[in-house]
Amino acid sequence: MQILILYVVTAVVFLVVDAVMLTKVIRPVFETHLGDQLRDSPRLAAAALFYLFYVVGLLVFVSLPALRADAPVQALLMGALLGAVAYGTYEFTSFAVMKNWHWQMVLLDTTWGTLLTGGSAYIGVLVTRAVTQTG
Repeated sequence: MQILILYVVTAVVFLVVDAVMLTKVIRPVFETHLGDQLRDSPRLAAAALFYLFYVVGLLVFVSLPALRADAPVQALLMGALLGAVAYGTYEFTSFAVMKNWHWQMVLLDTTWGTLLTGGSAYIGVLVTRAVTQTG
């Protein structure tokens, strides 16, 4: 039950916060540099697969070890590291091979992925601890 709670809380935080940031901040910046290369709306199946698997990876590599160690700050820091690596890989690779990729996009999205991943892991661990602690 603990893993299910951790997954649901982490996924909901990640999805809700990311949806706001993507629509209000990131998309306008990407539109400035990519223009009509962006789709009018995302491919939802691809987005869903990303979110489902990314949160699984976050739990396996970050949140579960932090929860077992009773160390929410560990989730924050290691989640931030995972986010920087994952989002940075995408952004720097895109910058290296795409004509219209811009440094502003790289810095914004890599920073966002770092904060989002670390924050989601941290909140997931804190809420799961609070809900499942006995005594």
